[in-house]
Amino acid sequence: MPIHDKSKGYHSGAMAYVAGRPGYPPEAVTWLREVLDLGPGRKALEVGAGTGKFIPILRQTGCRIIALEPIPEMREQLVRTHPDVLTLAGLADAIPLPDASVHAVVCAQAFHWFATPAAVAEMRRVLVPGGVLGLIWNGRDEDVPWVAALSEITNRREGDTPRYRTGTWRHAFPAPGLAPIGERHARNSHVGTAEDVVLKRTLSVSFIAALPSGERSKVEREVRRLIARTPELADGKEVAFPYETSMYAYRRI
Repeated sequence: MPIHDKSKGYHSGAMAYVAGRPGYPPEAVTWLREVLDLGPGRKALEVGAGTGKFIPILRQTGCRIIALEPIPEMREQLVRTHPDVLTLAGLADAIPLPDASVHAVVCAQAFHWFATPAAVAEMRRVLVPGGVLGLIWNGRDEDVPWVAALSEITNRREGDTPRYRTGTWRHAFPAPGLAPIGERHARNSHVGTAEDVVLKRTLSVSFIAALPSGERSKVEREVRRLIARTPELADGKEVAFPYETSMYAYRRI
């Protein structure tokens, strides 16, 4: 399965990704422990691990972590930040691990990039019987007017880029040998200056990072104008960018 062209924005945008992306709420750790059954003595594979943004959450379970990431710039950042984690180069439909070798497979903010029957079958292959595939995303709360306005700036440039918000990732299910075991949702927020959590977040979006420099500059100007005209974002105030964290799980049967 080739890497989608728009994901190539991550080659140039790895550092912006680190600065601009939100973390995860405490409920994510509870989900990993209670639903994915992760803890000491268990092994988890994160597919599409990126720069390692989710690894601190996985660490809180005490499990052993393996990270799989195809993009060199993202992988290099992950290795620098988490040198003790076994980090592999590879794709979701060609995982370089033996059959039944991990207790859980986790995709954090990534599954929409490779939501194909082949990738799902490969992730099932590396799970032990009874192991769990967990999918987790931070989705914007567009009930907040300025968040909706920000999304309008980015969405009109998405083209055919795979995204969680479209729901097309759901077409990969039902999948042979995997049974859904429910979903959970939690409130989340990314707190910081508007420069960090609004502007840098926007510039870290794959298809924005992949734009020609002139078009990226236009996006930056539009976002800066949005910040300037929005009282809760202007004047360097600290802002809490609202998200909903959604978690889905499927057990190997």
